[in-house]
Amino acid sequence: MSPYTLAMAVRPILRYPDPRLRQSSAPVTEFGDALRPLVADMGETMFAAEGAGLAAIQVGEPLRLFIVDAAVAGRAETDPPVVFANPELVKLSEEAQTGDEGCLSFPGVFVPVKRAMRATIKAQDIEGNWFEMEGSELLARAFQHESDHLTGRLLIDMVGPVKREIIKRKMKKEAAAAAET
Repeated sequence: MSPYTLAMAVRPILRYPDPRLRQSSAPVTEFGDALRPLVADMGETMFAAEGAGLAAIQVGEPLRLFIVDAAVAGRAETDPPVVFANPELVKLSEEAQTGDEGCLSFPGVFVPVKRAMRATIKAQDIEGNWFEMEGSELLARAFQHESDHLTGRLLIDMVGPVKREIIKRKMKKEAAAAAET
């Protein structure tokens, strides 16, 4: 039995400084029915947290897997999130965008991050079929942000040393307060 077949609906989102967020993620090898419960839980979790995307590692599953809200991906708001298993960024534009970026593992933290304006990603869907998708602006940002999670790169790595220390203190203080309750 696969370790990610147990459905729990909304799962807790790992918050910095949880060391699991720094793990590199392993390839997804089981698709279809084996992957559906995890993807469903990730969707419920992302919507409950009002996120635009979510990587599996953020719910404690170190798999090369993330989802992006269907509306962000240019689909109908009623569509399920788009699944990206074993994703590879195959092309990033030289043209860049800088904008405030947040992360569900850093609640309440928004920092300006420079990213490629357009990105092309190759990935597998929930059934294991390969596809390619191009995105610009917010979708390109989501591809890059969620791909970073799969290698242990976090939002805090995108800022200078002073801002990094401020964020670290804020997150450690929140973790200590949560541990007391």
